[in-house]
Amino acid sequence: MEDWEEIDDEQRRNYKKLDRVIEQYSKKPGQLIRILHKAQDIFGYLPEEVQGYIAEKTGIPVSEVNGVVTFYSIFSTRPKGKYEFKICLGTACYVKGAQGIMDAFKEHLKIDEGETTRDKLFTLKTTRCVGACGLAPVLLVNEEVHGGTEAKDIVRIIQKYRKGEKIENTKH
Repeated sequence: MEDWEEIDDEQRRNYKKLDRVIEQYSKKPGQLIRILHKAQDIFGYLPEEVQGYIAEKTGIPVSEVNGVVTFYSIFSTRPKGKYEFKICLGTACYVKGAQGIMDAFKEHLKIDEGETTRDKLFTLKTTRCVGACGLAPVLLVNEEVHGGTEAKDIVRIIQKYRKGEKIENTKH
């Protein structure tokens, strides 16, 4: 990191953790995805500065690093909320009202798809079929599946996660 004076102690610790990851994995070819995954675990996302740092430390062109980051949906270039609401818009979920669920989330959270609330608590995303069509429409909260979700459930779901509570599956 060129400008160590401009980053706080937490960021400095994060870059030191990343250095250990790079040291551990960069000796073997084909480990870029593993390094990026660990970096995202450390930083929460992969901003341009982190991608550039990884490129510099591994000798991999930054264009290749960015190409991998933008190709794979597991990587994020923007900060994510503590809770990531993913609404399945696959055919079964869409037919059973997933768009209405998405619209309700947008209305209540005051964000659009792909955005994160100012308090960094919630990120709203769409996903395609998650393989739980029998539970349609499906909402994933982080990696927890909630089936049979309805637009009227959204306020309750948001409130419970805002309080930090785990909620039971909304399937009736």
